[in-house]
Amino acid sequence: MMTVDEDFVPAGAKAIKTRAAAWLERRDRADWSDADQAELDAWLAESTENYLFYHRVASAWARSQRLVVLRPPRPQSLKENTQSKLRPLLVTAVAMSAALAVLAVAGTLLFPSSARHSFVTPIGGHEIVTLKDGSSIELNTDTVVRTDIGSDHRIAFIEKGEAFFNIAHDAGHPFTVTANSNKITVLGTKFSVRDEPDRVEVKLVDGKVWFTSDNGKTAARSALMTPGDVLVATATSLSVAKRTPAALANDLGWRRGLLVFHHSTLADAASEYNRYNIQKIVVADAAAARLTVSGSLPANDTREFLTIAKKFFGLHVQKYGDEIVISR
Repeated sequence: MMTVDEDFVPAGAKAIKTRAAAWLERRDRADWSDADQAELDAWLAESTENYLFYHRVASAWARSQRLVVLRPPRPQSLKENTQSKLRPLLVTAVAMSAALAVLAVAGTLLFPSSARHSFVTPIGGHEIVTLKDGSSIELNTDTVVRTDIGSDHRIAFIEKGEAFFNIAHDAGHPFTVTANSNKITVLGTKFSVRDEPDRVEVKLVDGKVWFTSDNGKTAARSALMTPGDVLVATATSLSVAKRTPAALANDLGWRRGLLVFHHSTLADAASEYNRYNIQKIVVADAAAARLTVSGSLPANDTREFLTIAKKFFGLHVQKYGDEIVISR
């Protein structure tokens, strides 16, 4: 069985570490089956610790194998050769410990000190920032994100708004995004987070995400997300739905400066426009609010939307200071 350097593992996590190593060893066997994979997936989904330790050990093991391949061969006697065959588990343990030691040292070199920054976009703003670990964050309109990247941690806090994260893979240093009482833990992936007063929405494009929610009032909830998943968490519920790549691209149209509507009500479309523009749209007529619109429209320019309201639906559009009122 593969072993891991005890000093590298947090106290109380030895059992999880040992199980993760056992899973990796078992996965490499010729008789690995779909049932085995299903059992592994279930174990990974049980907790954040299971998921993170498994990928940390897998990454370290892969690096140790590469180190062995790169190591120049040396002459070996028949006696040494015989002894080596009798000690495969010891060699595995040493290689794993060496690999984890390399990871620990590399982490210190890559992240020599903690770097904390705050990034802010105004209404209608759009900005892409690159972090010291190679990750990038794309901020949407009216968004505030704080980051803290250090030798042993990679953390981002969304105080409000929406952001798209492209996280550089590093199994030894998971990246955590916090939004209110919700936490998203990743090793390297692409996803968006939209933080609103009463809900948090996560859309996963690539990789895997471990989502946990614990507001202290209800039982903690969690979910392991896979590409195409859209997760919505409120104070009392958590749901996950699958989206096609095309639908997910439309949902993230703001990255291209577009709002993509598909049979959206005028009321919902107006609410979305109001996130990007200081001059707010008010649909004053209840019947008009229920009309639906489809299409890709500029996020920071309401003229095309208002033209549709006037010419296609025959509605009245009147400007009053910082408001644009739509009515019959």
